[in-house]
Amino acid sequence: MSLATGTNITLEAALREAEERFVAANPASQRLHARAAEVMPGGNTRTVLFYGPFPLTLSRGEGCRVWDADDHEYTDFLVEYTAGLYGHSNPIIQGAVEAALSEGIVLGGPNLLEASFAAALCERFPAVERIRFCNSGTEANLFALSAARGATGREKVMAFRGGYHGGVLYFAGPNPLNAPFPMVMADYNDIEGAVALIEQEGASLAAVIVEPMLGSGGCIPATPEFLQALRAATEKTGALLVFDEVMTSRLAPGGLHGVLGLTPDLVTLGKYLGGGLTFGAFGGRADIMDRFDPRRADAWSHAGTFNNNILTMAAGLAGLTQIYSPKAATLLNRRGDKLRQRLNAAAERLNLPVQVTGQGSMMCLHATAGPIRRPADVAAMPKALRDLLHFDLLAKGQYIARRGMINLSLPMEDADIDRFVAAFTDMLESRKSLIAQSAG
Repeated sequence: MSLATGTNITLEAALREAEERFVAANPASQRLHARAAEVMPGGNTRTVLFYGPFPLTLSRGEGCRVWDADDHEYTDFLVEYTAGLYGHSNPIIQGAVEAALSEGIVLGGPNLLEASFAAALCERFPAVERIRFCNSGTEANLFALSAARGATGREKVMAFRGGYHGGVLYFAGPNPLNAPFPMVMADYNDIEGAVALIEQEGASLAAVIVEPMLGSGGCIPATPEFLQALRAATEKTGALLVFDEVMTSRLAPGGLHGVLGLTPDLVTLGKYLGGGLTFGAFGGRADIMDRFDPRRADAWSHAGTFNNNILTMAAGLAGLTQIYSPKAATLLNRRGDKLRQRLNAAAERLNLPVQVTGQGSMMCLHATAGPIRRPADVAAMPKALRDLLHFDLLAKGQYIARRGMINLSLPMEDADIDRFVAAFTDMLESRKSLIAQSAG
């Protein structure tokens, strides 16, 4: 059934109608949000999960599905912003966590699993010769950049506009909460500009941090030439190249640096690699990482009460060694590529300025006709249109990010993909005139 009605005349009217329908359908979520707002700013403790007029409160998940507080069922294409790779009820993950729970939770010493997990990660990701654990991708990037500054004796860090490396390393605009690293900024996929800036900063630049595909920035892949230019320029000036693969490590058996054949000095990891539990890690060249060896007189201290927590070690090790094999990674990302092709084909058939960018099992919806090489290329998409399309997909039982991010998980079947394509196509058909009028 088409979502468009007689009020589908202007974008504002269509959005107002969609919001009214959303509010009427979700009284429990609205009530729970109001209660949460009494004790948490905005009823929220993680900004990315908020959207107006209130976010759905989720009550449970199973396989690739989630249910909200009003008992509506959705196919989960948000996938916890890539962290939910294994779905919500994988028996191997559950068994590993239950077994770890039965032996004690906060043991207060090295445990039986952490070295095995570290070995599995070093074996999987080519640039990782040594590794240390932390509790989030944000922590991983903070430690990696601090290590780069310590190893080089330099202060400055280079990042890219629109990039995201954690809650205190957010570069989509001014952020007073960012960590106080001296930063220099370049444009993503701009080889000439980035190389010139690296050379200009010279001996003052400690590190260049880059996602080989932007995640929060819109699932925009870096060109191989761009990444190769960063590698050559940093080697020339002595800066360290840090690949943020917190999200993108899921896109190939050995992460994107593995499939590209590039060797950054440091790599950061997180998200799905914790098996659905809190996790972060940073690793890379042995000569840099060995500075964390506490047996050395000049060792760097690295703290974190839950760095080796037994539940994450158990879930992460089980997931990487028993479930997300190199073959499974290849098949999942091949499925993602095919989905993205189908979504773009639907937009092309309708002659709409809509693109789905990404690689493998990560992608993002954009309403623009021009080439997309950096976040600035999609900044013109009206917020009202983005919100409207999100409401439309929710109404069809498809749970994605408000910003348009779409991800795959292992429990998804062909029928789940087919239903999403049908919902997406119907949404485009229903909103065709508004998209054509409003897209950037």
